[in-house]
Amino acid sequence: MKKTIIAICGLALSAGAHAQGPVSLSLQQALDMAAQQSYAVQASALEAEKMRHRVKEITAIGLPQINGEGGMSQFIDVPTSLVPNFFTPPGPGVPEYFPARFAVPWNVTGGVTLSQLLFDGSYLVGLQATKGLAEQSRIELEKSRADARNQAAKAYFGALAAAEGARLAAEGVPLLDRTLREAEAMKAAGFIEQTDVDRIQIQLEQAQAQQRSFSQQADVARMLLALTLGIPQGTPITLTDKLESILNDPNETALSEMGFDAASHVEMKLASTLLHLQRLNMRNEKMKQAPSLGGYFVHQQVWNGPDFDPGGVYSFYPTTQWGLKLTVPIFSSGSRYHKVKQAKHAMEQVEVNRTATEQRLLTQSEQARSNARTAADNMRTSERSMQLAKGIFDRTSIKFTNGSAASFELTQEQGNYLLAQQAYIQRMVELLMARADLRKALDLY
Repeated sequence: MKKTIIAICGLALSAGAHAQGPVSLSLQQALDMAAQQSYAVQASALEAEKMRHRVKEITAIGLPQINGEGGMSQFIDVPTSLVPNFFTPPGPGVPEYFPARFAVPWNVTGGVTLSQLLFDGSYLVGLQATKGLAEQSRIELEKSRADARNQAAKAYFGALAAAEGARLAAEGVPLLDRTLREAEAMKAAGFIEQTDVDRIQIQLEQAQAQQRSFSQQADVARMLLALTLGIPQGTPITLTDKLESILNDPNETALSEMGFDAASHVEMKLASTLLHLQRLNMRNEKMKQAPSLGGYFVHQQVWNGPDFDPGGVYSFYPTTQWGLKLTVPIFSSGSRYHKVKQAKHAMEQVEVNRTATEQRLLTQSEQARSNARTAADNMRTSERSMQLAKGIFDRTSIKFTNGSAASFELTQEQGNYLLAQQAYIQRMVELLMARADLRKALDLY
């Protein structure tokens, strides 16, 4: 039943990849879709499938091999050999040798050869390595899926943050538009100058430009999300999760306090698998110094005749043979010895890389944890600054309407508010990206 449900989900996601209609996605749905059908995951899945067949190919080397053979030949000039003259007594003028032809012009052969590897230490090690290869491809596919989830999360966050920036920028546009109309009326009545009206006009256009900029960023983020999800560009995407709920999600806020086990990280699993394969490679080089034994069985049917008439006057005659072939390495002028040494040093390199990977993961996790905490503090500070800037701007707008504030003060506070909005959105994006990086560093995708 479980397999059936998984298959149905896979078909649904695959259908979604080719659909041109609107797509509504929560964050979790986006992560699941990316892990299922992103282009990188598709390529990794195909690589895993290739490796599965590679494993079977290696296994088949030690199984019986059957080959058919056939051939036909014609002597245009039948070979002539000189043989001793046993028929004529020796004497003057009697040749010691005379020419003779022991072949016929036409020759047809057909046969079957069966070969079987009986013992080869290198092959036995190779069989062990096939399990490691299969595990390596599985882990690499798992890593590709985690990377796809991380990229989808970042694109999802970027789209929500840009949409929030456009919303915030749009909030000030109606107020500035109303203020501009009031300023134009006051200028017509002679209470203010054209310069005051122009300042407000500039601030209105800047607010509108910022709104358009955020809207364009949201469109680009949706394109990146579509690319990550493996769906066609131009497909309308609706994001159903709210930015506020993601920012305040307890599971996200608790990430910076979670512990980290480097041994269970996907990159450590991959490094350990590579070390295991390299150890087997060293054993393989050593086993190449051991004897190998193989057996074979050959059956042929051979026909010869003066004219091309297989199976006519002259019959096919069988030839059957079996045998064993033992290969014993004796002396290679040090070649095999140095290959073993190279494999040993390669294994030591992989051991060093595995240790380096462990230390790098520990460092990255702590760095990502620190970045997430710093980003959270910065966002709270920028949010408070934006709220204060908005309050100052609102009060200045009221004063300007009442005639107790100059247009210079209004435009200055509006500019401060726009800058505070930009800083808040930037700090928000930094927090979301830091959490995504921390989740990846902790291998929680």
